Amino acid sequence: MKLQCDVELINRLLPTYGMKNRGKGARAVLSIGRHVDKTTHRNTIYLMICTAKDRSGSKYKLKENIETFFTRFVEEGKATVRLRDPSLDICLSKADANGLKNFLSAARLAHRGSDTDSLPLSTLTPVRARDVEKPKKKLTVVSKKDYPLTSNFPYSLEQLQVSYCKLSRVDMRMFSLKALRRLDLSNNHIKKLPATIGDLGCLAELILHNNHLESFSDALCLSSLQRTLQHLDLSQNRLRALPSQFCQLRELINLKLDDNKLVWLPFRVGHLSKLRFLSAAHNQLALLPGDFRKLTLENLDLFGNPFTPPNPLDHTMQLTFPLTLQEMASRAVADLRIPYGPRLIPFHLCRDLDVAEICDCGRTCVNYYIRTAVSINLHLVSHTVVLVDDMGGTDAPLQRHFCSLSCYSEFLDQCLQRGLR
Repeated sequence: MKLQCDVELINRLLPTYGMKNRGKGARAVLSIGRHVDKTTHRNTIYLMICTAKDRSGSKYKLKENIETFFTRFVEEGKATVRLRDPSLDICLSKADANGLKNFLSAARLAHRGSDTDSLPLSTLTPVRARDVEKPKKKLTVVSKKDYPLTSNFPYSLEQLQVSYCKLSRVDMRMFSLKALRRLDLSNNHIKKLPATIGDLGCLAELILHNNHLESFSDALCLSSLQRTLQHLDLSQNRLRALPSQFCQLRELINLKLDDNKLVWLPFRVGHLSKLRFLSAAHNQLALLPGDFRKLTLENLDLFGNPFTPPNPLDHTMQLTFPLTLQEMASRAVADLRIPYGPRLIPFHLCRDLDVAEICDCGRTCVNYYIRTAVSINLHLVSHTVVLVDDMGGTDAPLQRHFCSLSCYSEFLDQCLQRGLR
């Protein structure tokens, strides 16, 4: 039985001599195994602690020698074993939680001296230097020949870059890196993202620049990435659309979508209230969604999209008189913020409500509305704006929806008044 973790040894007698412990932990390998006493020729089970400074290890008897275990924070990979002789506290931290639990169970059985034949004991031998090295936080692989095929990624990694390795899919071994905060898989051939990326509970940066991605799944938008993801780079891929659930990633600060084939931004893009940097240059955007005007950005780049000057008089009317009962009920659910879901109403109604639009009057319109486009100066949503075209413009067409004919008529009157002025 072996365990890799940080270890701090605290001698409980030092304070009685007016001395203090150094209070500094070191990376170590702990082993539980049998050792034959050369004098008595008896087999005794010991705990051996090996560090970089003492690779041959220090041994401590376990049978009837443990005063107590402190395991309140074992789920965080922390625990303390208090020995009787010597008067020593062995403080363990930065350990794998499951491995630590198994190790403490083995130590408890060795202390009791019962059922020791069934213990998974190790040989008490000196360790290799690499076994007691400080946990690796960062790893960069930028060529296929350096990619680890026979060894795992260090479990302690917080930053991982794997680029120019011609990966066609995300390596499943990466999903075990629970401390990972930054994952850079740029310049590969990845076509699809597995939903299990959402299991990386600390991931704040995901860089997928220059791959072959054709979609971004709903499952990722509904995963733990909602709470952690701040930087997302999907530039130079083959994306045509983003799911409506994409705007559930509300911690996003920086979003890069350049050089894709996007024809539309998510309907609820205005819900990304923390977004400060947005670039979607060189796509196929003809219009911006109405929710776009709710953004508060520091930098915006929409250069190279086929925007055309809008005409508010050109409109699409999709209204019935009177409104259908389904439309009135859907509007009521949205306006009154009544909770809904596939367990309460049919799935297709949930989908309609998810993409419902808001009229200028504040009411919701679901399947029946009047749609038109107006021009918006992008400086209204961003402090710095990259020019939209080579002509030096910073205006772009914004889609607008109206819930009734009266709301649309009022909007046209306002446009006419501004024109007369």
